[in-house]
This record gives sequence, C-alpha cells and structure tokens, in this order.
Amino acid sequence: MNILQILNNTAAQILSPTTLGFVLAAIGLSVHFGFAGLLNMGVAGFMAIGAYGFAISTLTFALPWPVAVLVGLVGAVLFSIVMGIPTLRLRGDYLAIVTIAAAEVVRLLFLTSTFRETTGSADGLSGFQAGFRASNPLPPGRYGWGPWTYQSDQWWVIIIGIITIAIVVLFVWLLMSSPWGRVIRGIREDEDAVRSLGKNVFAFKMQALIVGGVIIAAGGIVTAMGTNVNPNVYVTSQTFYVWTALLLGGAATIFGPVLGAVLFWVVRAFLSNLLPALVKIGWLPFLTAEQSQMLVFVLVGVALMLLVIFRPQGILGNKKELTFVR
Repeated sequence: MNILQILNNTAAQILSPTTLGFVLAAIGLSVHFGFAGLLNMGVAGFMAIGAYGFAISTLTFALPWPVAVLVGLVGAVLFSIVMGIPTLRLRGDYLAIVTIAAAEVVRLLFLTSTFRETTGSADGLSGFQAGFRASNPLPPGRYGWGPWTYQSDQWWVIIIGIITIAIVVLFVWLLMSSPWGRVIRGIREDEDAVRSLGKNVFAFKMQALIVGGVIIAAGGIVTAMGTNVNPNVYVTSQTFYVWTALLLGGAATIFGPVLGAVLFWVVRAFLSNLLPALVKIGWLPFLTAEQSQMLVFVLVGVALMLLVIFRPQGILGNKKELTFVR
C-alpha cells in the first residue's frame, strides 16, 4: 500500500473543481438554511440548472462563456421563483418537500430522450468548455508543486473558482451584516415577530431563496467548467453531500461552509483511496474493491448522523445559532 500516493491523491482534491463547486453550493445552502431557516432539499436541482444553463448556452446557442454563466444564474432565479411562490407562505417542511421533488423533476427533464439534441439525455454534454479555455491567459503547460500540479486549463478553472468563492464570501458577509441580514435572521428565529413589525416576510424569504439559489447554481457552473455534465450526477445524494458539508463546517456561519466542504471532500477522497488499498493487501478480506467504495458512503452517512447528534452547530458554529431547529 502506497500511503504517500494516497495522501497525494487526497491533497489534490482540495483544489479540484468539484470541491470548489461544493464550497459555493454549501455557502448558498447556508443562506437558505443557516441564515433564513429555509429547508432546501433540492440543492442538486439548482446545481444542475446552473451547469446545464452554462453548457446548453454554449453548445446550442454559441453564446460567449460569460453570457452562458449569466444564463445559468438567471435560470436559478426563475427556479427559485417557481418553487417559492406556492410554498414560502406555508410551513418550512412544505418547501423541503417541493424542493426535493422539483430537483428530481429537473434531473428527469435533462435525462429524458425527448430533448436529447439539447441536453444529451443520459450521455450528458461535453465539449462546451472550449470558449472558456480559449480565454485562459496562462501559457500552456503544467504548473504547481507536489499534489497541486495541474495543466494550465485546470489552473484556469481553479483561479475562477477561488475568485468566485472570495467574492461570494465577502458578499454574504456584507449581506448578513446589513439590515436585510438582520431581518432574515429574525425571520429564522420568529417570523411572526418580524411580521408584527410590518416586514413583508414572504418577500424577504423569496429574496433569500433567490440569493442562495444563485450561489448554488454558481457552484454547479464552476464544477461544469472542469468536467462534463451528466444528469446522473445531480441526484438526491448530491444534495445530502452538500448538507453534510454545511453541517460539518457550521450552518449559520460565513466560513463554516468553506471549511466543511473542503474537509468533506478531503475525507471522502482519503477513504476512496485508502479502503481499496486495504482490500488489495488483504486487510479487508470481506470486501471487494467495488464494495469498498460503497463502504465510503456508509461511513459518510454514519459520520453525518454522529455530527447531527453530537455537534449540530458544526466546527465553526454556535449552538445559539441553531435554537430555531428545535
């Protein structure tokens, strides 16, 4: 078992497009759940709309990649409005039901063969990053140090992802420090009290749903910049991964989602490399290599349960911030 290779592969995940995309998705979910108290169980749907909006705009309509990014973000706005109008006046659990169902509807729409020419159906879409890569100012080649050595195209995705995360973190911090953010926190704790002060609770909830949805869609776009899009990726388990990352770092925090997403993917990458190696040397004789990958999901699920039981506020969270959950 090559432990150095396992650690090298694990460290490389810190800057992968998937990790950066999940950081953004976790920040958006923090706006929904951590700050506004909105139970969004359709994170995968927002990420799919961002990714497919970007890919389809590039392939089908030949739009420049910055315009394609805007299309994906606008799609998230429309998705938020469609879900929010019938649910945000009701109890929070209705939003959870609607979002998880809407995300599955979105996935099935991208999966159906009816729109194969546009969405690629089960094969997904590829080759839509050409315009984005053509704008890469870095000279061709391979750069970096140790596990963080990538091709110039990969570095271009990483740079865009890190810049986007920095802008979003600053934006959310400023937003939650503003009077708007204080109203959102008040709605999370007691929306009747906020309503008695003359605030339009529905409007504020809708705004929070849109803001968080756009950030989640940006995560889907960043992920798509580094890989192909496929409807089988945007399943319910992806939503649970983002929830795990959020709860790990801290739901009602600014930097908690960033830390949680990075830790989640590092741990998952470590287990995905370690367990097959243990099977290969005979330390896990009751498992095959394929079964060891399934064990990773089992361990992630157990970790999530333990996290919710013993540390619901997350690593950077405060228990007082989660009193509204009880």
